[in-house]
Amino acid sequence: MKSRTGRGSRGQGARRRIPLRKRLLVRLLSVSALIAVCSVAATAWLAVTTTTSALKEEQGQDLAADNSILAQLSGYAATHSDWSGVQRSVRDLAERTGRRIALTTPDRVLVADSAPRGTPLPPRPAASVDPLRTDTYSETGAQLSGIDPRAVGPYRLPAKESAALEALATRDRQCYARYGLRTTVRRTPGGRPVLTGSDGSDPSRYGVAACGTDGLDAPTPTETRALDTLSGLARPCLRQAGLDVGGGPLFLAFDPGAEDHFGGGPLLAKVAGKDREATVRTAQSCVLSARRAQLELYVAPAADLFLGIGDQNPSRFDMSPANKSKVVSAAGLVLAVTVAVTAAVAIRLVRPLRALTEAAQAPPERHVRVPVTTRDETGILAEAFNELTERRERLEAQRKAMVSDIAHELRSPLTNIRGWLEVMRDGVVDPDPGLLDSLHEEALVLQRIIDDLQDLAAADAGTLRLHREPLSAGELLDQVAAAHRVAADAAGVALVTEADPAVWLDADPVRMRQVLGNLVSNALRHTPAEGTVTLRARRDGTDAVLTVADTGSGIAAEDLPHVFERFWRAEKSRSRRTGGSGLGLPIVRQLLAAHGGTAHATSESGEGAVFTLRLPATRAPGEEPWGSPPRRRSAPGPVQPERGRERARRRSLRRSSSVVPPQMPMPWPVSNAQSRHSCRTGHRWHTFFACSACTCAGPVLPMGKNKSGSS
Repeated sequence: MKSRTGRGSRGQGARRRIPLRKRLLVRLLSVSALIAVCSVAATAWLAVTTTTSALKEEQGQDLAADNSILAQLSGYAATHSDWSGVQRSVRDLAERTGRRIALTTPDRVLVADSAPRGTPLPPRPAASVDPLRTDTYSETGAQLSGIDPRAVGPYRLPAKESAALEALATRDRQCYARYGLRTTVRRTPGGRPVLTGSDGSDPSRYGVAACGTDGLDAPTPTETRALDTLSGLARPCLRQAGLDVGGGPLFLAFDPGAEDHFGGGPLLAKVAGKDREATVRTAQSCVLSARRAQLELYVAPAADLFLGIGDQNPSRFDMSPANKSKVVSAAGLVLAVTVAVTAAVAIRLVRPLRALTEAAQAPPERHVRVPVTTRDETGILAEAFNELTERRERLEAQRKAMVSDIAHELRSPLTNIRGWLEVMRDGVVDPDPGLLDSLHEEALVLQRIIDDLQDLAAADAGTLRLHREPLSAGELLDQVAAAHRVAADAAGVALVTEADPAVWLDADPVRMRQVLGNLVSNALRHTPAEGTVTLRARRDGTDAVLTVADTGSGIAAEDLPHVFERFWRAEKSRSRRTGGSGLGLPIVRQLLAAHGGTAHATSESGEGAVFTLRLPATRAPGEEPWGSPPRRRSAPGPVQPERGRERARRRSLRRSSSVVPPQMPMPWPVSNAQSRHSCRTGHRWHTFFACSACTCAGPVLPMGKNKSGSS
């Protein structure tokens, strides 16, 4: 048993060590490393398993690498009316490129194949070979119309017409040369010579009138017949579009191979009554359809092109040693970076948690605070910890101040009682009734402090007992005002009550007098002479609202949130005039909460303070109507005991705890904490009721002096 206790005490004094496997940093690193390893392994496996099929599919579908095959086959189709002689060309292309080449009809009827008969075709064709509908962007030489420029059909010039045009082109080229202009003669697939400038543009832009003839641009008889046929094919489409073609359309570009020379395709030169751009687009569409119909008999039908690898054996992914080392290095680098980043993040996360742990394990008297370095959940936790530390430090300071205040409050009356008892013991003063009354008042001061502490302890423990009964708010204010009349007159402060006579409460009268007495005592202490303290009672819906307002110094804005905190005082003085023990307002809040009510304070520095009490209201025993006009009157003089008050007094005495309103007015003037006076009187001071008619009938006896005369 001793050994266990010893180990427990040593464990509490020393810092507790966390096992390595349970530390948050190790767990984060382990999880992150595991995730990184799994990710790298999965990525490597996926890359190895998918590379083989991806490479095989890419080799059969990469059209960009096989443009030459497609271009040559499209040229064959443009210059032949069928595919009967393409087998030799296919075999030559396959031997030169090392690829398998197969042509089929759209219905998958084999036309030509470089592979042995019976070899299965690839799953999808790589392209479609159709000279009338070519891929404009991927096939070299294809025009924007989508017709292969090598498909000339009836526009191909015979040798005689071609030679005549060649002579004209040579003459024009020599003419431009005499002016220092360089030109070039090139031939279109149809056999027509075309004269271009050094930059490939039309040489007529040079502005040399002596050079150039209309004969070079004029259509030949062969082209004229083909254009007439084209016009006949296009005319129904043009008429359907609402275009007036007159005696026949005139085409600027009459040769299918001269589009770049004459402006990009056969355009309709004459349009009538139509938007030019829309008409040109319609004409182009009609002419393009007519050209395809005209050339269809001169080109081979469309065919599907299948491309594959030359060796039909299944491909395998064989990684070289160099590639293996690269993969291993990359995986190691990724793993290292993952661990490093995770370690940095984990350290950043653990550092504030470690600071919080060290601060929490520090001795309570140190009040260690944690620096807030982040704005995440850890930062919020650090802020909350600092707030708790600050609150604990403030409560500790208030507790120390309270202990000091209670010691001072107890010492003053005890010193007076001890001094007078010693004087009576030595026979210096006779124990007459006046002296005994003075000693009794000092004992009441002690009892008030003890009762305050007992009330707070009972409220905290939930054992505070309330003896509720119907209570008139007006009578309650009158009683409290009467109890403090003497103190108010001595301070030169007017004490006024304003109450709706129909406001009733279901409350403990003793506790409510204690609540209002605490507030009135505070108001009198902080209100200068010629000021006013007003007690009001009104109804607000189903609530009864009691207010205590003064015209005193007020409460600073920064002090308002703390006025109901126990042990807290805005005025740190311990004087009887302005200072208190810091327990009065906390008792007010606790008693109001026990009655189901709330307490609220409003104030501006230098303009007084208003304390508002809100409690559930009840009906008067006589069912008096609500809303009677409030009555304003000064508090009466001595209040005669009534039956209800006497019952409350007896109940309080049976509880062996007399509740005395704070700063109970005394039938003698009060100068300060160390100088009290008493007068001999025939009236005995009652615990709950004031006697404002008390007058001095004998000599004034100073209190608080010992034998030596010092306080």
